[in-house]
Amino acid sequence: MNMRPKENRLLALLPENEYSAVVAHLEPCATPRGFIIVEAGATIEHVYFPCSGVGSVINVSPEGNRVEAGLFGRDAFAPTAAAIDAPVSILEVAVQVPGCAYRLPQSKLVGLMRTQPVFANLLHKSVHVLAVQAGFTALSNAVHGIDERLARWILMCHDRIDGNELALTHEFIALMLAVRRPSVTTALHLLEGNRFIRSVRGLVIVRDRAGLEDFAADAYGKAEEEYERLIGPLRKSAR
Repeated sequence: MNMRPKENRLLALLPENEYSAVVAHLEPCATPRGFIIVEAGATIEHVYFPCSGVGSVINVSPEGNRVEAGLFGRDAFAPTAAAIDAPVSILEVAVQVPGCAYRLPQSKLVGLMRTQPVFANLLHKSVHVLAVQAGFTALSNAVHGIDERLARWILMCHDRIDGNELALTHEFIALMLAVRRPSVTTALHLLEGNRFIRSVRGLVIVRDRAGLEDFAADAYGKAEEEYERLIGPLRKSAR
């Protein structure tokens, strides 16, 4: 598995002594599409630090309805409930864009947070930023149309990958945005007609990042600004 722990933004920011202490307990693992990091209502056994790929934090209703509440990649860790030593995850956490990660036993995380102050501080900041993102997702779901919401979501995924190709199916996008599949197809056609993206089966290719940001307008940007203010650059290359 060709990756290094420092490909995760949080691990890369650790001072050398804390990095060594944390890395000693990490285990590399693949995170294929559909991989469940933790099920809703399940015991948290491991914490994952992605180096590539994109994951979703998903709310699941008692009737089984599902909607994405947050999105993360190499900028963060999951599940965030582990940072407060919660034994059970209320939310489901699943991988939507395949990649790789390092995982840490939950029991080790708690001890490391007690002895490694920079590590603990970064995890707390990451939890805060994901909460801010979830708040703006709720706002966007309430005030923006599907076209702007889709543009925002593609931008958020693009922030967390190398290159411009996103391995995303229409079905998965519909689930994450809590809309019907035909609505996703129509919105993708609109973005493609404006030459912001190219959409082929199972793949979305970002062609015009700046144009996509302009189109998303105030649906995108505030949570990303908070991440960069508290933690650092979200993308490898400046926007």
